[in-house]
Amino acid sequence: MADFNTIAQQFTEFYYNTFDQDRKNLAALYVRRHLEPLYSAAIQGVAGIIEKLTTLPFEKVAHKVSTLDAQPSNESGGILVMVTGALLVDEEQRPMNYTQVFQLLPDGSGSYYVFNDAFRLIYTG
Repeated sequence: MADFNTIAQQFTEFYYNTFDQDRKNLAALYVRRHLEPLYSAAIQGVAGIIEKLTTLPFEKVAHKVSTLDAQPSNESGGILVMVTGALLVDEEQRPMNYTQVFQLLPDGSGSYYVFNDAFRLIYTG
């Protein structure tokens, strides 16, 4: 079994590559009931989360991860992942900074699912 840092790195690469290419394909990661505070709105359930992600007011997006920190989150093998980075949307030339925190839980078959996901754009000045 891979260590939590390796799992966090693999998850983060998969998540942002999938988000940037086709957000609706993230549904498989959100298979359990959880709450995602996205832009100050609490969204529950896979359908609500995917609807929110696919109706964001941009078509193209590119994430660039700056930092990734991970740590075990419980005795059941959960992992807390904190990411900071920048993203470019559509034809925008100035990146927007963000932070995102995921709580990953094992699904019992060797994979993980997103139990919690909190995203926040960081506005400066």
